[in-house]
Amino acid sequence: MNTDDINFAYKVRHALNEQLDDLPAATTDRLAAARQAAMARKKAHVPARLAQRAARVGFAGQVGALFSSSFNFSAMGRAGAILPLLALVAALAGVYQYEEERRIAELAELDAAVLSDELPLTAYLDHGFNQYLAQRGQ
Repeated sequence: MNTDDINFAYKVRHALNEQLDDLPAATTDRLAAARQAAMARKKAHVPARLAQRAARVGFAGQVGALFSSSFNFSAMGRAGAILPLLALVAALAGVYQYEEERRIAELAELDAAVLSDELPLTAYLDHGFNQYLAQRGQ
């Protein structure tokens, strides 16, 4: 149902409810008898929507009753919406962990290369030595 259909149904229900108190007693008796006959023919495994709606209280309950057939989420439907989000979070955490381990391994390799070299550490601080290494690498 789209929004226009829901608004129309709400207006019809409101118009019918406005005139409810003005109905003659004979008409309300016939409506009650028709409802009893319909409930007697109702299948046992199908819940009565009117009884569910009557249990709801307040305006929010009335609005919820309008939407109950179109927004009925079962436990499997909710799990179907949550599981992909959990998988995405787990995948992002895995990628972050992998990249962090790779960065740590690169730093450890660089530290090992610097420490195993025969040059003193002050040579790496000299700007002329950095230019010499850059020219030598080309």
